[in-house]
Amino acid sequence: MSTENLSNQEAIEKLRELVDSIDVAMMISYPKEATYPYKTPMSRQEVDEDGNIWYLLSSESETCKNLEENHNVSLSFGDPGSYTYVSIDGIAAISRDQERIDKYWSKFVEVYFERGKEDPTIRVLKVTPLDAHYWDTKTNKLFTLLKVASAAVTGQKVDIGRQGDLNI
Repeated sequence: MSTENLSNQEAIEKLRELVDSIDVAMMISYPKEATYPYKTPMSRQEVDEDGNIWYLLSSESETCKNLEENHNVSLSFGDPGSYTYVSIDGIAAISRDQERIDKYWSKFVEVYFERGKEDPTIRVLKVTPLDAHYWDTKTNKLFTLLKVASAAVTGQKVDIGRQGDLNI
């Protein structure tokens, strides 16, 4: 796997491409005085033009409570079917931005907020990436395995994908 570090707009475009293709991340927050971090799956709403990742969540959730005390957050996206992964560390900002709630509202979100868009527990979470790393094979799992097997038999090096830092 070769290294391809990306910066600025290229990094944002790669981040958007990968996050949009995977959608759900394990969001990791850091509870005060806990031995282990708290992890929960979260479906992103958007990766904006600056590389920020947006979510909706409940103010009553453990994640929200943790992020209100400690703004550090980690996101781990993974698609084993395509061998594509993204690891992001960033800063969380929580708000009650009604415009964003309206923008992101859907039947899927409605399942989590029984009182609708006016539910007072709805919060908007913006994650600003500070550090990101990706692994991307650019092919499916079967093709990647065939390339690896061929390299093992022939002894030739093959390009099975890219990995690198995303400097946003």
